[in-house]
Amino acid sequence: MGLKMEHRLTAKDELKTLLRERNAQPERKSEIDQQIRQRFEKPIAILVLDMSGFSRTTLKLGIIHFLGMIAQMEELAVPEIEKHGGTVVKQEADNLFAYFPEPTLAVQAALDIFRSFEAAKIEGAEDRDIYGSVGIGYGPTLVIDDEDLFGNEMNLSSKLGEDLAGSMEILLTEGAYAALTPDSFKFSPIYFSISGLELNCYRLEL
Repeated sequence: MGLKMEHRLTAKDELKTLLRERNAQPERKSEIDQQIRQRFEKPIAILVLDMSGFSRTTLKLGIIHFLGMIAQMEELAVPEIEKHGGTVVKQEADNLFAYFPEPTLAVQAALDIFRSFEAAKIEGAEDRDIYGSVGIGYGPTLVIDDEDLFGNEMNLSSKLGEDLAGSMEILLTEGAYAALTPDSFKFSPIYFSISGLELNCYRLEL
């Protein structure tokens, strides 16, 4: 008689099940929301790294060249994230997503990532130089088995890292800035109005 394999729900399956219950039983919305928060929510710092120059480099040298640069970006960035206690959640196209216990560690990791990019430059090979922009947020976030992140600070740090930060620039949300170790770094406030959002954030002075 063969052994019966027990199927264990993944965190994504659990979340989908709870969301289906929420949709089917709106009168239980508050109760189910609390279950979701208790199961998945953590106060974390989020780092979103976006490589600069995707369209320009791809147009000039082709997608395979840029895919090679993405692979090198991961090789350089991931050790710096892990060195500072971070967890890499996913990599999508030329973006890398990670989280940390608190924002000071995320800022330190971002700085070391930029240093590793600079150290990897090869004289006379500018087409292989890697540049990035970083957005950092901090606050309660749904962490799904270290595979995905959902929450307001995730959305904001993605907006900062992917859309608003310039090349080799680090931007923090108000939540991340407020939770930093006092006087750890020097920042300047900056304001954006984009896609109907009014964003007050902070630029790290490098």
